[in-house]
Amino acid sequence: MAVGLKVRSNLWVVGTSDFLFAFFSTIRVRLETEGWGSRFPTVMNELYAGELVPERAPAALAELDQIRAELRRLPPSALVWDAEDLSEPAPREVLDGAGDLAGCFVREGGGDVFDAMGEALAYSARCGHPARVQRTLVPTDGAD
Repeated sequence: MAVGLKVRSNLWVVGTSDFLFAFFSTIRVRLETEGWGSRFPTVMNELYAGELVPERAPAALAELDQIRAELRRLPPSALVWDAEDLSEPAPREVLDGAGDLAGCFVREGGGDVFDAMGEALAYSARCGHPARVQRTLVPTDGAD
């Protein structure tokens, strides 16, 4: 089962729930040394909680840009698969071909998580509807 961001009837698939949790886990461990949401509260608290109101989308977009820029300065080996269990290894296929840590977050079929989230949040701001994290039956190659 896949997970993505849904705005109205539009869905931007990110990947499996484990993959999305790895995204948030990596941000928490590598970029937020003072705790969850300490530097990127809109993304890490509001979006992670499952829903972002359209008025907060511009703040989330700015945070995503900053997160991407900072992850690009770190090696792929810095990927955190599970912030609650730092011994959990990332699947090899996530690390393969990535030139930096931001490059580990490529969606199945191409494109990256940052672009998918950015498109969803920009649409949310334009149309005035919230962005919601939602499970979907869209197939993925990874286990959920």
